[in-house]
Amino acid sequence: MSAEPSSAPAAPSGRAGRTRVLSWIVSIVLNVVMPVVTYNQLTGAGWGDFTALVVSGLWPVVDMAVYLIWHRRIDEFAVVTLIFMVLTLVVTAVGPHSTRLLLVKDSFITGLFGVVCLASLAAPRPLMFYTGRKFGTDGTKEGVERWNGLWALPGFRRTIRIITTVWGVSYLAEAVVRVGLSYALSTDAMVTVNSVLAYGVPAAVIFWTIRYSKQARAKGEAASAAAAAAATAA
Repeated sequence: MSAEPSSAPAAPSGRAGRTRVLSWIVSIVLNVVMPVVTYNQLTGAGWGDFTALVVSGLWPVVDMAVYLIWHRRIDEFAVVTLIFMVLTLVVTAVGPHSTRLLLVKDSFITGLFGVVCLASLAAPRPLMFYTGRKFGTDGTKEGVERWNGLWALPGFRRTIRIITTVWGVSYLAEAVVRVGLSYALSTDAMVTVNSVLAYGVPAAVIFWTIRYSKQARAKGEAASAAAAAAATAA
């Protein structure tokens, strides 16, 4: 997500790159894949929604433990995932258990995530700064310090804030559309739509984030090159 790479150190070594990829794989498996697989397996075996969610919600805790042992610090990404899993449990436990409300309960969570993203713009560093640090570094002390140092660059701050805004608006819009469709479509049709939205929206936003980050980085490189040329000419 760096917008001004001229101020960043050299690219990480092959070993650091492999460590980063392994860190991504572990986090994605424990925070995304395993909760979904566990929930589907348990509900398919006859477990109730609430009990299945409780058990599947243990995987982010495992990820935090692995990350803490590996890097000796708390992982903000896993904490956020755990928070939203807890919110899902609360909605499932206290909300009315009608078919329609069960279909849209995830919308309350994604909508709240959108609100949190937008609200974090008022914080010293918005939410996507920490998410970017999770996936933009190898988790080492040096990598984290490098990422934290990028916050001093105006272009980097602007890029992070724009990305956070897009994520917030996208998830708020997804929640509104999902709620509306759940009352306009049949239950069978909405089950399919829910699956499409659950994977389609994150995929689209991630794809946009990658493209926008590359464009912002290219602009930063061009601006740095122009400044260097002007300084040389002077």
